[in-house]
Amino acid sequence: MTLTLKDMMAAANAVIERIDAARAQELMRQGALLLDIRDAPEIEKTGRARGSHHIARGMLEFRADPDSPFYDAELRKDRPIVLHCASGGRAALAGKLLRDMGYSRVYNLGGLKDWAEGGGAVDEPIDAGM
Repeated sequence: MTLTLKDMMAAANAVIERIDAARAQELMRQGALLLDIRDAPEIEKTGRARGSHHIARGMLEFRADPDSPFYDAELRKDRPIVLHCASGGRAALAGKLLRDMGYSRVYNLGGLKDWAEGGGAVDEPIDAGM
């Protein structure tokens, strides 16, 4: 059977808890990593959640595997990870991927807008000087 996006989203949402900004901030105070998985042009355009770490969704597998030469030490299997993207879809899929890779405490915050509307600080985009 061929998987569809709908199937993948349902599977991801079934195993990755969706949390609000207040819970994300609480987890961060306890040492969780807030991980922005949007592409660089999105961050340049809209800014980023203060205190977030960035790994583009397309590089996540490479950055999350300790045996990869591209491993990012901010990702640790003993550390909670709160993911966000623009609206929550990629964060859910990325959360499922991390779960499949052995990361057990993974959460979906949704989008940058959810963070900002929940009182999270946002660092504004860098002015390109144009």
